[in-house]
Formats: sequence, C-alpha cells, structure tokens
Amino acid sequence: MRVLIVDDDAIVAGSLATILDAEDDIEVAGTAGSGPEAVELHARERPDIWLMDIQMPAGDGLAAAERILAGDEQARIVFLTTFSDDEYIVRALRMGARGYLIKQDVARIAPALRSVMAGMRVLEGEVLERTAALSTGGTAGSSRNGAFSALTDREYEVVEAVCEGLDNAEIAERLFMSEGTVRNHISAVLAKLGLRNRTQIAVLYYRAGS
Repeated sequence: MRVLIVDDDAIVAGSLATILDAEDDIEVAGTAGSGPEAVELHARERPDIWLMDIQMPAGDGLAAAERILAGDEQARIVFLTTFSDDEYIVRALRMGARGYLIKQDVARIAPALRSVMAGMRVLEGEVLERTAALSTGGTAGSSRNGAFSALTDREYEVVEAVCEGLDNAEIAERLFMSEGTVRNHISAVLAKLGLRNRTQIAVLYYRAGS
C-alpha cells in the first residue's frame, strides 16, 4: 500500500516514514507539512491511505480531509494525533475518515493501516466495523433499533445530534433546550447505555446501523 504522511513536525513525519517503510507491504510515497499541501498532493499522488495529523498551524487536518473527501469519496484517511478528543473523533467518523489513532501507539499504526485496506475502520487501534456499515451516505442510526430502545425520543434526538459532531451549544440551539438540559440528557444516555463518553455514543450509533 502507498501511504502519504501529513504532519507539521518534520521530525515526526520522518520518523513515521522510517518506521512504516520498514514494513514489507508499505511504501511511504511522500510527506506533507500542512492541510492545504495535502489537498494539493492528493490530486497528484492518489495514495492508498493518508496518515494525517489534525492540529497544524498552516492548515488543520480535519479541514483538509473534508476537502479531499469532497472530491474523492473513496479516499482512505486515517488521523494520527496526540489529541484523543471526543469531538474530534466524532467529527472524523462523521466525515468518513477510516481511522483515528494516537501517536503514542506507534506499534499499532501498521496493523491499523492493514485493517483499513481490508475495508475496516479503526478507532485508537480497535477495529470497528466494515466501512459499508459506517458509510456517511445517510444516517447510520436514523431508525430506532435495539441498542437505543431504552432511550426516550428526546434522548435519541440528542444522540443523533452528538453523532453529527455538534457540541452542546449547537445541540441546544437545534433542539430548543438549554445547554444544561443537553448535558443532563447526555448523562442519562451514558448511564442507560453503560458508556463513558460521547465518542462511545458515536461508535455504538454507527455500529447499530450495520
């Protein structure tokens, strides 16, 4: 597989390239230092997989990924970041990214890329489901299913908004409730489903659409 690495830290990009090039089935086709550079490079190189940082001063990876996917829905983008942030992860899944990995888990990168090439998505090293079950072409959990049967209609509306990547203020505005009420609904959802955070809500939501 041909991989392109995007990271504003040249030392990190170089180290990742060295590690991945040592794998028999991986070829690092190049590196980029910013989101806009990645967008330009995609049109020319068309790699099998992008391994992309999120926060970069000259243009963030999320915005770059959205532009790349808008022009090429089949692009495989895996985010590699130091930030295990719930809202970043939800936004990444929602836009159609194939993976979200943490930089400290270097040993998991190559296996994760192989899983992505096999049609999977990976979240912090854990294989989720085949990408067909997580397609963004429609709302994966738009019809109520067993996984969410314990929720009230209002709680489920909050779940759907969370899985669109909305923050509490945006959910409150959409659903005409206070931010405190949104927080209460999210707490109730987590308690009923036995989950710990918004990311787990999103993962369960997408899995339930399979």
